[in-house]
Amino acid sequence: MIIRVRQVAAVCALGAALTACAATPEAPRTKAAHPAPSAAAPSHPPTLAPGPSGLTPVFKHGPRTPDKAVALTFDADMTADQGARAAAGERFDNPRLIATLRALKVPATVFMTGRWAEEYPAEARSIGRDPLFEVANHSYSHYAFTGDCYGLPRVSEDRMRSDVERAYTAFREAGVPNAMPYFRFPGGCYDRTALKALTPAGVTAVQWDVVSGDAFATDADAVASQVLEGVRPGSVVVMHCTRSAAPATERAVRRIVPELRARGYRFVKVSQLIGAKGRPS
Repeated sequence: MIIRVRQVAAVCALGAALTACAATPEAPRTKAAHPAPSAAAPSHPPTLAPGPSGLTPVFKHGPRTPDKAVALTFDADMTADQGARAAAGERFDNPRLIATLRALKVPATVFMTGRWAEEYPAEARSIGRDPLFEVANHSYSHYAFTGDCYGLPRVSEDRMRSDVERAYTAFREAGVPNAMPYFRFPGGCYDRTALKALTPAGVTAVQWDVVSGDAFATDADAVASQVLEGVRPGSVVVMHCTRSAAPATERAVRRIVPELRARGYRFVKVSQLIGAKGRPS
């Protein structure tokens, strides 16, 4: 049975825009891929046990407990083919957003594509070495792992694992230590075939239960309201760290953070929610 996660129209628009220059894939690089660094990370980050038939486990939210924890996650999207757009001046990063998270002292998880880390190695390294954040995997190419995923080009089954491993290689080359063994499917699209293909990589797939709607949004208050209305204890919120595709995100965060804190919420990383899921309530 195919498992499909559908997002709101704004996220659909983001997927379509990210493929605007994705008709011809880049030639693969020759460097050998390496497995997810879960075993190498000194902190031994928590992961979920494999799902039925040993499939890659999927995490969507933490425990719904009185301890009101919420994880803000930010997808640093860039497809394998968008180098020309970056060279022409389009910005796929968002340093102001990262600065705001630091100023507000908000822990966060950044799901980064390998191509983004190659384009912005200094920023990737800065995020990856800041204890306030953790870097997780959003694939190398930002191509879909299923068919019919918001118009994204598709990674073939035999290249799914190598695409994920190639992203970890890009993180290491950018100077990111101990990237987390967590993976977010581009577009949020996955099925049994994709989960099986990634089992040897040893990752936990991380989805979400709150869609921010920040893709191409210009109304920061609307984005903030959507998040504030959807958050529950243990929520995982999906947002974006891409200036050109999500220009209102930083302004929305400046409203979201104080309002959630006023409601008694505390901000945590995805690893903390996954760790809490394995503990008794």
